[in-house]
Amino acid sequence: MNKDYSKKNNIRRDILFKLGLSDPVIDLGEKVLEEIKDKFEEIDAIAEYNQAKVLQAMQANRVDASCLTGTNGYGHDDIGRDTLEAVYATTFKTEAAIVRPHITCGTHALAIALSANLLPGDELLSPVGKPYDTLEEVIGIRESACSLKEYGVTYRQVDLLEDGSFDYENIKKAINDKTKLVTIQRSKGYQMRPSFSVKEIGELISFIKGIKPEVTVMVDNCYGEFTEIIEPSEVGADMIVGSLIKNPGGGLAPTGGYIAGTKKCIDRCHYRLTAPGVGQDVGASLHVMGNLYQGFFLSPTVVAGAVKGAVFAAKVYETLGFNVLPGSSEIRHDIIQSIELGSAEAMIAFCRGIQGAAPVDSYIAPEPCPIPGYPDEVIMAAGAFVQGSSIELSADGPIRPPYAIYFQGGLTWEHCKIGILMSVQKLYEQNLIKL
Repeated sequence: MNKDYSKKNNIRRDILFKLGLSDPVIDLGEKVLEEIKDKFEEIDAIAEYNQAKVLQAMQANRVDASCLTGTNGYGHDDIGRDTLEAVYATTFKTEAAIVRPHITCGTHALAIALSANLLPGDELLSPVGKPYDTLEEVIGIRESACSLKEYGVTYRQVDLLEDGSFDYENIKKAINDKTKLVTIQRSKGYQMRPSFSVKEIGELISFIKGIKPEVTVMVDNCYGEFTEIIEPSEVGADMIVGSLIKNPGGGLAPTGGYIAGTKKCIDRCHYRLTAPGVGQDVGASLHVMGNLYQGFFLSPTVVAGAVKGAVFAAKVYETLGFNVLPGSSEIRHDIIQSIELGSAEAMIAFCRGIQGAAPVDSYIAPEPCPIPGYPDEVIMAAGAFVQGSSIELSADGPIRPPYAIYFQGGLTWEHCKIGILMSVQKLYEQNLIKL
Protein backbone atom coordinates (compact mmCIF):
# COMPACT_ATOMS: atom_id res chain seq x y z
CA MET A 1 0.00 0.00 0.00
CA ASN A 2 1.18 3.53 -0.80
CA LYS A 3 2.71 4.98 2.40
CA ASP A 4 1.26 8.45 1.82
CA TYR A 5 -2.25 7.00 1.32
CA SER A 6 -1.89 4.86 4.44
CA LYS A 7 -0.78 7.88 6.45
CA LYS A 8 -3.69 10.00 5.23
CA ASN A 9 -6.11 7.18 6.00
CA ASN A 10 -4.79 6.92 9.55
CA ILE A 11 -5.08 10.69 10.02
CA ARG A 12 -8.70 10.51 8.82
CA ARG A 13 -9.42 7.69 11.25
CA ASP A 14 -7.92 9.72 14.08
CA ILE A 15 -10.34 12.59 13.54
CA LEU A 16 -13.28 10.18 13.24
CA PHE A 17 -12.22 8.56 16.53
CA LYS A 18 -12.39 11.99 18.14
CA LEU A 19 -15.99 12.27 16.97
CA GLY A 20 -16.76 9.03 18.78
CA LEU A 21 -16.68 6.51 15.94
CA SER A 22 -15.15 3.08 16.49
CA ASP A 23 -13.12 0.89 14.12
CA PRO A 24 -15.99 -1.51 13.23
CA VAL A 25 -18.26 1.40 12.29
CA ILE A 26 -15.59 3.14 10.22
CA ASP A 27 -14.77 -0.14 8.46
CA LEU A 28 -18.45 -0.65 7.60
CA GLY A 29 -18.59 2.85 6.10
CA GLU A 30 -15.49 2.28 3.94
CA LYS A 31 -16.81 -1.05 2.67
CA VAL A 32 -20.19 0.44 1.74
CA LEU A 33 -18.67 3.47 0.04
CA GLU A 34 -16.69 1.29 -2.36
CA GLU A 35 -19.91 -0.46 -3.38
CA ILE A 36 -21.90 2.70 -4.27
CA LYS A 37 -19.33 5.01 -5.89
CA ASP A 38 -20.76 4.48 -9.38
CA LYS A 39 -24.12 5.89 -8.22
CA PHE A 40 -22.41 9.16 -7.32
CA GLU A 41 -21.49 9.86 -10.94
CA GLU A 42 -25.18 9.75 -11.91
CA ILE A 43 -26.06 12.14 -9.09
CA ASP A 44 -23.29 14.56 -10.11
CA ALA A 45 -24.58 14.62 -13.70
CA ILE A 46 -28.05 15.66 -12.51
CA ALA A 47 -26.51 18.35 -10.30
CA GLU A 48 -24.53 19.78 -13.20
CA TYR A 49 -27.64 19.99 -15.39
CA ASN A 50 -29.68 21.68 -12.67
CA GLN A 51 -26.84 24.05 -11.79
CA ALA A 52 -26.78 25.22 -15.41
CA LYS A 53 -30.57 25.58 -15.37
CA VAL A 54 -30.54 27.85 -12.31
CA LEU A 55 -27.62 29.87 -13.68
CA GLN A 56 -29.44 30.39 -16.98
CA ALA A 57 -32.59 31.54 -15.13
CA MET A 58 -30.64 34.09 -13.10
CA GLN A 59 -28.88 35.43 -16.17
CA ALA A 60 -32.08 35.55 -18.24
CA ASN A 61 -33.79 37.64 -15.53
CA ARG A 62 -30.80 39.99 -15.22
CA VAL A 63 -30.13 39.48 -11.52
CA ASP A 64 -27.86 42.29 -10.33
CA ALA A 65 -26.46 43.61 -7.06
CA SER A 66 -29.55 45.72 -6.38
CA CYS A 67 -31.63 42.52 -6.19
CA LEU A 68 -29.68 41.36 -3.14
CA THR A 69 -30.72 44.26 -0.91
CA GLY A 70 -34.02 44.30 0.93
CA THR A 71 -36.97 46.57 1.52
CA ASN A 72 -39.10 47.39 4.55
CA GLY A 73 -42.59 48.70 5.23
CA TYR A 74 -45.04 47.85 2.48
CA GLY A 75 -42.29 46.60 0.19
CA HIS A 76 -43.56 48.48 -2.85
CA ASP A 77 -41.28 48.26 -5.90
CA ASP A 78 -39.14 45.50 -4.37
CA ILE A 79 -37.01 44.63 -7.40
CA GLY A 80 -35.20 41.81 -5.61
CA ARG A 81 -38.43 40.10 -4.56
CA ASP A 82 -40.03 40.43 -8.00
CA THR A 83 -36.91 39.26 -9.82
CA LEU A 84 -36.49 36.24 -7.54
CA GLU A 85 -40.04 35.19 -8.31
CA ALA A 86 -39.25 35.49 -12.01
CA VAL A 87 -36.13 33.34 -11.50
CA TYR A 88 -38.22 30.61 -9.86
CA ALA A 89 -40.81 30.78 -12.64
CA THR A 90 -38.10 30.50 -15.31
CA THR A 91 -36.37 27.61 -13.55
CA PHE A 92 -39.58 25.66 -13.00
CA LYS A 93 -41.03 26.66 -16.40
CA THR A 94 -44.20 28.25 -15.02
CA GLU A 95 -46.10 31.44 -15.81
CA ALA A 96 -45.59 32.91 -12.36
CA ALA A 97 -44.28 32.22 -8.87
CA ILE A 98 -44.63 33.49 -5.34
CA VAL A 99 -41.44 33.25 -3.23
CA ARG A 100 -41.70 34.93 0.15
CA PRO A 101 -40.10 34.85 3.60
CA HIS A 102 -43.61 35.47 4.98
CA ILE A 103 -44.52 31.86 4.15
CA THR A 104 -43.58 30.15 7.39
CA CYS A 105 -43.21 26.52 6.27
CA GLY A 106 -44.18 23.99 3.63
CA THR A 107 -47.54 23.31 5.28
CA HIS A 108 -48.28 27.05 5.21
CA ALA A 109 -47.46 27.23 1.50
CA LEU A 110 -49.74 24.26 0.81
CA ALA A 111 -52.53 25.78 2.91
CA ILE A 112 -52.25 29.03 0.94
CA ALA A 113 -52.40 27.22 -2.41
CA LEU A 114 -55.37 25.09 -1.36
CA SER A 115 -57.45 27.78 0.34
CA ALA A 116 -56.80 30.26 -2.48
CA ASN A 117 -58.02 27.88 -5.17
CA LEU A 118 -60.93 26.10 -3.44
CA LEU A 119 -64.33 27.62 -2.71
CA PRO A 120 -67.28 26.44 -0.58
CA GLY A 121 -68.94 23.49 -2.31
CA ASP A 122 -65.74 22.39 -4.06
CA GLU A 123 -64.13 19.00 -3.45
CA LEU A 124 -60.44 18.26 -2.95
CA LEU A 125 -59.17 14.89 -4.15
CA SER A 126 -55.99 13.09 -3.14
CA PRO A 127 -55.35 10.20 -5.57
CA VAL A 128 -52.22 9.14 -3.65
CA GLY A 129 -53.73 8.18 -0.32
CA LYS A 130 -53.45 9.96 3.01
CA PRO A 131 -51.57 13.27 2.92
CA TYR A 132 -48.72 14.28 5.21
CA ASP A 133 -49.76 14.47 8.88
CA THR A 134 -49.71 18.28 9.14
CA LEU A 135 -52.17 18.62 6.25
CA GLU A 136 -54.85 16.60 8.04
CA GLU A 137 -55.95 19.61 10.09
CA VAL A 138 -55.62 21.95 7.10
CA ILE A 139 -58.06 19.74 5.17
CA GLY A 140 -60.24 18.86 8.16
CA ILE A 141 -59.53 15.13 8.30
CA ARG A 142 -58.74 15.93 11.93
CA GLU A 143 -60.98 18.68 13.26
CA SER A 144 -59.42 22.13 13.41
CA ALA A 145 -60.57 25.72 13.37
CA CYS A 146 -60.25 27.36 9.94
CA SER A 147 -59.86 24.03 8.11
CA LEU A 148 -61.08 23.64 4.53
CA LYS A 149 -63.88 21.45 5.89
CA GLU A 150 -65.07 24.27 8.12
CA TYR A 151 -65.34 26.51 5.05
CA GLY A 152 -67.44 23.99 3.15
CA VAL A 153 -64.77 22.17 1.10
CA THR A 154 -65.22 18.40 1.01
CA TYR A 155 -62.39 15.89 0.74
CA ARG A 156 -62.03 12.53 -0.94
CA GLN A 157 -59.01 10.23 -1.26
CA VAL A 158 -58.09 7.15 -3.22
CA ASP A 159 -55.55 4.91 -1.54
CA LEU A 160 -52.59 3.53 -3.43
CA LEU A 161 -52.53 -0.11 -4.46
CA GLU A 162 -50.55 -2.55 -2.32
CA ASP A 163 -47.47 -2.17 -4.54
CA GLY A 164 -47.53 1.63 -4.11
CA SER A 165 -48.88 2.36 -7.59
CA PHE A 166 -51.90 4.50 -8.53
CA ASP A 167 -55.36 2.94 -8.42
CA TYR A 168 -56.49 4.38 -11.74
CA GLU A 169 -59.85 2.57 -11.71
CA ASN A 170 -60.96 4.10 -8.41
CA ILE A 171 -59.42 7.49 -9.22
CA LYS A 172 -61.69 7.67 -12.26
CA LYS A 173 -64.69 6.81 -10.08
CA ALA A 174 -63.73 9.45 -7.49
CA ILE A 175 -63.63 12.37 -9.97
CA ASN A 176 -67.04 14.04 -10.05
CA ASP A 177 -68.79 17.35 -10.73
CA LYS A 178 -67.54 18.84 -7.45
CA THR A 179 -63.89 17.86 -7.94
CA LYS A 180 -62.07 21.18 -8.23
CA LEU A 181 -58.51 20.51 -7.13
CA VAL A 182 -56.33 17.40 -7.06
CA THR A 183 -53.37 17.29 -4.68
CA ILE A 184 -50.44 14.96 -5.33
CA GLN A 185 -47.77 14.48 -2.67
CA ARG A 186 -44.50 13.70 -4.43
CA SER A 187 -42.59 12.52 -1.39
CA LYS A 188 -43.56 9.66 0.89
CA GLY A 189 -44.15 11.73 4.02
CA TYR A 190 -44.44 9.47 7.05
CA GLN A 191 -45.39 6.45 4.97
CA MET A 192 -43.37 3.45 3.82
CA ARG A 193 -44.22 3.93 0.17
CA PRO A 194 -42.11 4.91 -2.84
CA SER A 195 -41.78 8.59 -3.67
CA PHE A 196 -43.11 9.35 -7.13
CA SER A 197 -40.97 10.21 -10.12
CA VAL A 198 -41.84 13.25 -12.22
CA LYS A 199 -42.68 10.86 -15.05
CA GLU A 200 -45.18 8.97 -12.88
CA ILE A 201 -46.72 12.24 -11.71
CA GLY A 202 -47.04 13.39 -15.32
CA GLU A 203 -48.83 10.18 -16.28
CA LEU A 204 -51.25 10.60 -13.37
CA ILE A 205 -51.94 14.24 -14.27
CA SER A 206 -52.57 13.30 -17.91
CA PHE A 207 -55.03 10.62 -16.80
CA ILE A 208 -56.90 13.01 -14.48
CA LYS A 209 -57.07 15.84 -17.01
CA GLY A 210 -58.25 13.37 -19.63
CA ILE A 211 -61.31 12.83 -17.44
CA LYS A 212 -61.78 16.47 -16.30
CA PRO A 213 -59.58 18.94 -18.21
CA GLU A 214 -60.54 21.97 -16.12
CA VAL A 215 -59.46 20.47 -12.79
CA THR A 216 -56.55 22.17 -11.01
CA VAL A 217 -53.63 19.90 -10.07
CA MET A 218 -51.28 20.86 -7.25
CA VAL A 219 -48.10 18.93 -6.47
CA ASP A 220 -46.52 19.03 -3.02
CA ASN A 221 -42.94 19.22 -4.28
CA CYS A 222 -41.27 19.26 -0.84
CA TYR A 223 -37.97 17.31 -0.76
CA GLY A 224 -38.09 16.68 -4.51
CA GLU A 225 -36.65 19.79 -6.13
CA PHE A 226 -33.51 19.21 -8.23
CA THR A 227 -33.35 15.46 -7.61
CA GLU A 228 -34.32 15.04 -11.28
CA ILE A 229 -33.70 17.24 -14.31
CA ILE A 230 -37.39 18.18 -14.66
CA GLU A 231 -40.05 19.25 -12.16
CA PRO A 232 -43.79 18.39 -11.98
CA SER A 233 -44.65 21.82 -13.41
CA GLU A 234 -43.16 20.59 -16.69
CA VAL A 235 -45.54 17.64 -16.94
CA GLY A 236 -48.89 19.35 -16.39
CA ALA A 237 -49.06 20.47 -12.74
CA ASP A 238 -50.89 23.79 -12.34
CA MET A 239 -49.03 24.50 -9.09
CA ILE A 240 -45.95 23.12 -7.39
CA VAL A 241 -45.35 24.00 -3.76
CA GLY A 242 -42.36 23.80 -1.44
CA SER A 243 -40.41 25.14 1.51
CA LEU A 244 -37.27 27.28 1.30
CA ILE A 245 -35.73 25.53 4.31
CA LYS A 246 -35.79 22.34 2.28
CA ASN A 247 -34.16 21.81 -1.13
CA PRO A 248 -34.48 25.18 -2.94
CA GLY A 249 -33.09 27.22 -0.06
CA GLY A 250 -29.75 25.48 -0.35
CA GLY A 251 -29.25 25.70 3.42
CA LEU A 252 -28.93 29.50 3.31
CA ALA A 253 -32.58 30.57 3.24
CA PRO A 254 -33.51 31.39 6.85
CA THR A 255 -37.25 30.91 6.26
CA GLY A 256 -39.87 31.01 3.53
CA GLY A 257 -41.77 29.03 0.94
CA TYR A 258 -42.73 29.10 -2.72
CA ILE A 259 -45.64 28.35 -5.02
CA ALA A 260 -45.03 28.25 -8.79
CA GLY A 261 -47.62 27.70 -11.47
CA THR A 262 -50.19 29.28 -13.73
CA LYS A 263 -50.77 33.02 -13.40
CA LYS A 264 -54.42 32.42 -12.54
CA CYS A 265 -53.53 30.16 -9.59
CA ILE A 266 -50.62 32.28 -8.39
CA ASP A 267 -52.64 35.52 -8.47
CA ARG A 268 -55.15 33.91 -6.12
CA CYS A 269 -52.30 32.71 -3.87
CA HIS A 270 -50.99 36.29 -3.63
CA TYR A 271 -54.45 37.49 -2.58
CA ARG A 272 -54.67 34.77 0.06
CA LEU A 273 -51.19 35.50 1.43
CA THR A 274 -51.74 39.28 1.63
CA ALA A 275 -55.27 40.55 1.00
CA PRO A 276 -57.84 40.64 -1.81
CA GLY A 277 -57.10 43.59 -4.06
CA VAL A 278 -53.55 43.93 -2.72
CA GLY A 279 -51.84 40.77 -3.93
CA GLN A 280 -48.23 40.60 -5.01
CA ASP A 281 -47.40 44.30 -4.77
CA VAL A 282 -46.74 44.27 -1.03
CA GLY A 283 -44.53 42.25 1.26
CA ALA A 284 -41.16 43.64 2.32
CA SER A 285 -38.25 41.27 1.80
CA LEU A 286 -36.30 42.82 4.70
CA HIS A 287 -32.70 41.57 4.72
CA VAL A 288 -32.98 37.99 3.41
CA MET A 289 -32.77 38.43 -0.36
CA GLY A 290 -29.04 37.70 -0.64
CA ASN A 291 -29.54 34.41 1.20
CA LEU A 292 -32.55 33.44 -0.90
CA TYR A 293 -30.72 34.07 -4.18
CA GLN A 294 -27.47 32.43 -3.12
CA GLY A 295 -29.26 29.48 -1.52
CA PHE A 296 -31.24 28.85 -4.72
CA PHE A 297 -28.02 29.05 -6.74
CA LEU A 298 -26.29 26.50 -4.49
CA SER A 299 -29.29 24.19 -4.13
CA PRO A 300 -28.53 21.77 -7.02
CA THR A 301 -25.14 20.95 -5.48
CA VAL A 302 -26.47 20.80 -1.92
CA VAL A 303 -29.31 18.51 -3.03
CA ALA A 304 -26.81 16.24 -4.79
CA GLY A 305 -24.84 15.87 -1.54
CA ALA A 306 -28.04 15.02 0.32
CA VAL A 307 -28.98 12.41 -2.30
CA LYS A 308 -25.53 10.84 -1.96
CA GLY A 309 -26.09 10.72 1.80
CA ALA A 310 -29.45 9.01 1.30
CA VAL A 311 -27.90 6.36 -0.98
CA PHE A 312 -25.12 5.79 1.57
CA ALA A 313 -27.67 5.48 4.39
CA ALA A 314 -29.69 2.96 2.38
CA LYS A 315 -26.67 0.79 1.65
CA VAL A 316 -25.37 0.90 5.23
CA TYR A 317 -28.71 -0.13 6.73
CA GLU A 318 -29.36 -2.72 4.01
CA THR A 319 -26.02 -4.25 4.96
CA LEU A 320 -27.14 -4.30 8.59
CA GLY A 321 -30.30 -6.19 7.62
CA PHE A 322 -32.94 -3.46 7.94
CA ASN A 323 -35.78 -2.79 5.51
CA VAL A 324 -35.10 0.48 3.66
CA LEU A 325 -37.06 2.48 1.10
CA PRO A 326 -35.86 3.24 -1.49
CA GLY A 327 -33.12 0.65 -1.86
CA SER A 328 -29.56 1.79 -2.44
CA SER A 329 -29.64 0.84 -6.13
CA GLU A 330 -32.95 2.57 -6.92
CA ILE A 331 -33.31 5.88 -8.77
CA ARG A 332 -34.03 8.80 -6.44
CA HIS A 333 -37.00 11.16 -6.67
CA ASP A 334 -36.47 13.03 -3.39
CA ILE A 335 -33.86 13.34 -0.65
CA ILE A 336 -35.64 11.21 1.95
CA GLN A 337 -34.38 7.82 3.07
CA SER A 338 -36.76 5.78 5.19
CA ILE A 339 -35.48 2.97 7.40
CA GLU A 340 -37.67 0.58 9.38
CA LEU A 341 -35.84 0.27 12.69
CA GLY A 342 -38.41 -1.94 14.42
CA SER A 343 -38.54 -0.26 17.83
CA ALA A 344 -38.84 3.09 19.56
CA GLU A 345 -35.46 2.41 21.24
CA ALA A 346 -33.74 2.08 17.87
CA MET A 347 -35.40 5.26 16.58
CA ILE A 348 -34.19 7.18 19.61
CA ALA A 349 -30.64 5.79 19.25
CA PHE A 350 -30.57 6.68 15.53
CA CYS A 351 -31.70 10.25 16.18
CA ARG A 352 -29.18 10.68 18.98
CA GLY A 353 -26.46 9.68 16.54
CA ILE A 354 -27.63 12.24 13.97
CA GLN A 355 -27.90 14.92 16.67
CA GLY A 356 -24.45 13.99 17.94
CA ALA A 357 -23.08 14.67 14.45
CA ALA A 358 -24.64 18.15 14.31
CA PRO A 359 -22.63 21.41 14.24
CA VAL A 360 -25.30 23.04 16.45
CA ASP A 361 -26.80 21.59 19.66
CA SER A 362 -24.77 18.39 19.30
CA TYR A 363 -24.89 17.82 23.06
CA ILE A 364 -28.70 17.55 23.16
CA ALA A 365 -30.29 14.08 23.40
CA PRO A 366 -33.53 13.98 21.35
CA GLU A 367 -36.63 12.54 23.00
CA PRO A 368 -40.07 11.76 21.52
CA CYS A 369 -42.65 14.44 22.28
CA PRO A 370 -45.99 15.81 21.07
CA ILE A 371 -45.67 18.33 18.22
CA PRO A 372 -48.49 20.56 16.93
CA GLY A 373 -50.02 19.16 13.76
CA TYR A 374 -48.99 15.54 14.39
CA PRO A 375 -51.30 12.86 15.89
CA ASP A 376 -48.44 10.81 17.42
CA GLU A 377 -45.37 11.68 19.42
CA VAL A 378 -42.52 12.50 17.06
CA ILE A 379 -38.76 12.30 17.54
CA MET A 380 -36.61 14.76 15.65
CA ALA A 381 -32.87 15.24 15.30
CA ALA A 382 -31.85 18.54 13.75
CA GLY A 383 -28.83 20.42 15.01
CA ALA A 384 -29.10 22.95 12.22
CA PHE A 385 -27.98 26.50 11.48
CA VAL A 386 -31.61 27.20 10.48
CA GLN A 387 -34.12 25.86 12.97
CA GLY A 388 -36.05 22.94 11.50
CA SER A 389 -34.17 23.02 8.21
CA SER A 390 -34.48 19.58 6.65
CA ILE A 391 -32.01 20.26 3.85
CA GLU A 392 -29.52 20.20 6.71
CA LEU A 393 -28.61 16.86 8.32
CA SER A 394 -31.77 15.71 10.07
CA ALA A 395 -33.96 12.75 10.89
CA ASP A 396 -37.44 12.38 12.29
CA GLY A 397 -40.37 10.02 12.56
CA PRO A 398 -43.58 9.32 14.47
CA ILE A 399 -43.32 6.84 17.30
CA ARG A 400 -45.64 4.22 15.85
CA PRO A 401 -45.23 0.88 14.02
CA PRO A 402 -43.28 0.00 11.92
CA TYR A 403 -41.01 2.46 13.80
CA ALA A 404 -39.61 3.97 10.64
CA ILE A 405 -37.15 6.84 10.73
CA TYR A 406 -36.94 9.35 7.89
CA PHE A 407 -33.43 10.61 7.24
CA GLN A 408 -32.72 13.55 4.96
CA GLY A 409 -30.43 16.44 4.24
CA GLY A 410 -26.83 17.35 4.83
CA LEU A 411 -25.22 20.49 3.45
CA THR A 412 -22.22 18.44 2.34
CA TRP A 413 -21.88 14.79 1.38
CA GLU A 414 -19.07 14.40 3.91
CA HIS A 415 -21.35 15.53 6.73
CA CYS A 416 -24.04 13.07 5.57
CA LYS A 417 -21.53 10.24 5.80
CA ILE A 418 -20.40 11.20 9.29
CA GLY A 419 -24.01 11.53 10.46
CA ILE A 420 -25.02 8.08 9.26
CA LEU A 421 -21.93 6.50 10.83
CA MET A 422 -22.75 8.25 14.12
CA SER A 423 -26.27 6.77 13.97
CA VAL A 424 -24.76 3.30 13.49
CA GLN A 425 -22.38 3.93 16.40
CA LYS A 426 -25.28 4.68 18.78
CA LEU A 427 -27.15 1.54 17.73
CA TYR A 428 -23.93 -0.48 18.14
CA GLU A 429 -23.24 0.91 21.62
CA GLN A 430 -26.73 -0.06 22.78
CA ASN A 431 -26.41 -3.61 21.36
CA LEU A 432 -29.23 -2.98 18.92
CA ILE A 433 -27.04 -4.15 16.02
CA LYS A 434 -24.00 -6.39 15.65
CA LEU A 435 -20.94 -5.60 13.53
